[in-house]
Amino acid sequence: MSPARLLVEPADDLIDVPRRIRLEHVPAHARVTIATRTVRGNGTVWRSSASFQADAAGVVELAECAPLSGDYAGVSAMGLIWSQCPERAGARDVFPADMSEPLRTQISAEVEGVGGAAGVRLEAVLVQRLMAAGVTRQDIRAEGLVGTLFKPAGPGPHPAIMILNGSGGGINEPRAALYASRGYIAFALAYFKAPGLSDYISNTPLEYFKQGLDWLRRTQQPRDGFVALNGQSRGGELVLLLASVYPQDVSAVVAYVPGAVVHSGQNAADPKVGREGPTWLLGGKPLRHLWEGNRTATWAPFDEGPSPHRHERAIRTALQDSEAVARARIPVEKIRAPIILLSATDDGSWPSSLYSKMVVDSLQAQHYPYDVQWVDAQDAGHAIVFPYIPTTQLVYSHPVSGKVSTGGGSPAPNARADEESWKRIKQFLADAVRDHARSGGKQG
Repeated sequence: MSPARLLVEPADDLIDVPRRIRLEHVPAHARVTIATRTVRGNGTVWRSSASFQADAAGVVELAECAPLSGDYAGVSAMGLIWSQCPERAGARDVFPADMSEPLRTQISAEVEGVGGAAGVRLEAVLVQRLMAAGVTRQDIRAEGLVGTLFKPAGPGPHPAIMILNGSGGGINEPRAALYASRGYIAFALAYFKAPGLSDYISNTPLEYFKQGLDWLRRTQQPRDGFVALNGQSRGGELVLLLASVYPQDVSAVVAYVPGAVVHSGQNAADPKVGREGPTWLLGGKPLRHLWEGNRTATWAPFDEGPSPHRHERAIRTALQDSEAVARARIPVEKIRAPIILLSATDDGSWPSSLYSKMVVDSLQAQHYPYDVQWVDAQDAGHAIVFPYIPTTQLVYSHPVSGKVSTGGGSPAPNARADEESWKRIKQFLADAVRDHARSGGKQG
């Protein structure tokens, strides 16, 4: 009999590539425990394990068999990755500080002995990279902009995308690095909670983002002038808003768990302004938002009761005032580009599924002539990212307000949402780039 072996294929690739994890040449029907260990983020160790029974041929193929017990249930080729939990309670950082540093997961398999024979221990390494070979990174501190630019390997020209974070602020380097690895000039632009910027989202001028779009086109000269927007949560609200205010500057919109209306500062607000104060300015004037003059809105469902709090419950009270909703609605029909919406039916932060439906309904009512796609992830929560990262940390302390909240969902549906949404986004953008070129690079 050939010696037992543990295979990971491919062993080293980009983070969004699924892997085949297979154990073979073990005794028929032997019990096997497979465990993982990854050092993530700020040095915290993340682990998972599950037990399996080999088939009659002595094979355990994770893409085909469910564990007998362990940290996940059901068949999932990458279940041992998304079910990882941190050893340090409350840890959430899953990416390295340096995007060029890969994540290395140690995988071990313990095969129980059969018929008095000694057990066997096997080991392998799974490497996940955010930056493909040749991708470059550059800090951007120009013309008042604060961000990071990632450029693909090769001479180009390449299409471009600008990436905006949500109410946690900062610079979304992991997503930008992966976009660049998939062929896009990726500009992760901060607008608060980054060096030289405000610590809060309150009173953010939309002209800052227009400047970012102009800088990206002028300095990087993307293919056919194609510049898409990608935003998450408050960033999802923001990209829809920007595309409606500056339709001539946006070639496609990727809106993760977006809002369909303009919101107040909420948990990311400057305490001096308050969470019912304005978020966005245009021409120096605040945009009307949902909480402004709202007759039904109350924070009580979010503030009261034990942690973790569910912010979505307060938002739903505000949505009961139809006049306030109408005043705050983002005029998405003014957008002149394809749009993809990624939402979740158990979103604990705000009702992104309802909001996405509102956007789709508005566009359909106006006979919107561009491609509109909606990926509504069943039972998933607010934290849709990209595939093959841990999805187990559902409760968090908000990085600005400190309020302990839940984004909703559960690990398995969140993992499915990560995988399906990223697959759809890659195809959506490829189609948008193609169609933009066919139109001669013209917006709208």
